[in-house]
Amino acid sequence: MARNIVVTGGATGIGKAIARVFAAEGDTVVITGRRAEPLHATAAELGVTAEVCDATDPAQIEKLVDRLPGQIDVLVNNAGGNTDFDSEAPTDLRALAAAWRTNLDANLLSAVLMTTALRDRLTGAVVHIGSIAADKGAGAYGAAKAGLASWNIQLSAELGPRGVTANVVAPGYISDTEFFRDKLTEERRASLIAATHTRRPGVPEDIAAAVHYLASPAARQVTGQVLAVNGGERTTR
Repeated sequence: MARNIVVTGGATGIGKAIARVFAAEGDTVVITGRRAEPLHATAAELGVTAEVCDATDPAQIEKLVDRLPGQIDVLVNNAGGNTDFDSEAPTDLRALAAAWRTNLDANLLSAVLMTTALRDRLTGAVVHIGSIAADKGAGAYGAAKAGLASWNIQLSAELGPRGVTANVVAPGYISDTEFFRDKLTEERRASLIAATHTRRPGVPEDIAAAVHYLASPAARQVTGQVLAVNGGERTTR
């Protein structure tokens, strides 16, 4: 039976790979994002629905909700990224505060707002895309992803009695995305790959597969967790 899937930040990279996996199964998929052109291009390619929406803007989310199905089986909070890559290093406290707020909005508040707006419609799984940076440290971006993982614990406890799971997938280095804004040097790329046990970069499909598992019937007792998908760069026990 087809499910209703919502993927934020679904136009490119990891979000697109996630949308592709669910669409291939015949699910009804809605992808959201701020940039209309790549969003609609991906929707046409995958046969899914595109809804332009900035997940950090409450007003836009409220309008989006009216256009979504009354039941959401899977919500994937993928929107985000290290917004520090989009601006110069702060030179005063006001600029620093603005930079931190932008990262927190993009990576934490976006998930909080979207999940809260759809809370009463959720029936299956919520999966957030976190980051290895939450454990390694990466300024405002790492702090935002750590906050996401912490908030997910509370969310899992709240949604669990309704049979809805909530988990985080935390990628390591993933190639073929816009994350580094084409600013990653070959030396840095090589060092990131060398830090893994698998000696290869992750790809968006690796993350999509993890998300698909957490949203599947096989993972109904898996909730409140962070699933690391980083090739062994940072291990857990």
